[in-house]
Amino acid sequence: MDSTTVLYIAREEGFRTYALSFQYGQQHTRELESAKVIAENAGVPSHIIISLDARLFEGSALTGHSIVPENRAPDEMTGKIPSTYVPARNTVFLSMALAYSEVIGSHDIFIGINSLDYSGYPDCRPEYVDAFQKLADLATREAVEGNPTRIQAPLLNMTKAEIISKGLELGVDYSLTHSCYNPDRMGRACGRCDACILRLQGFRQNGMEDPALYSSRELRK
Repeated sequence: MDSTTVLYIAREEGFRTYALSFQYGQQHTRELESAKVIAENAGVPSHIIISLDARLFEGSALTGHSIVPENRAPDEMTGKIPSTYVPARNTVFLSMALAYSEVIGSHDIFIGINSLDYSGYPDCRPEYVDAFQKLADLATREAVEGNPTRIQAPLLNMTKAEIISKGLELGVDYSLTHSCYNPDRMGRACGRCDACILRLQGFRQNGMEDPALYSSRELRK
């Protein structure tokens, strides 16, 4: 949901968008199927899915090595880094995006991280974005020659409700998006993991029912 909203924000700002998705051993690969459809519908000229060795990210509930937390209250999610934390995930993703940006001559990288309604991940904080920006300013030929790449995180200080409201304003079809960490075999969202709880809360605060598919219709409300 967040990445799709950022894609539409970048389009609104006049950028020609190129998309990267990552297969890193996550159990919820349903998100990659959604990403393909969303990129095609948004007219993205190039959408690359990068496969990474899952051994690099072992130990996370998202890669199948522990239980995905369920039914946690939003205030519980920021108290401790949860088992769904994936080691250095955003650092790996942004590093690859930085390389690709230099290849295609782009000087802007958009990422859908958020520091308000999130599950306590260290790589979703403003100070993390600032630190990676400093790295990007030193890491490439383009930057050293005076053409640095900007790391843009337009959702960083937005609530889920604000993100959804912005996406709806831009015409995002959220029925195509997938957020769940623990979908069933049919790809339907569980409604109980942190990602689902935050997403559902955001739709409720907008006075709406989430259009995504859930394992039970009652979970959508």
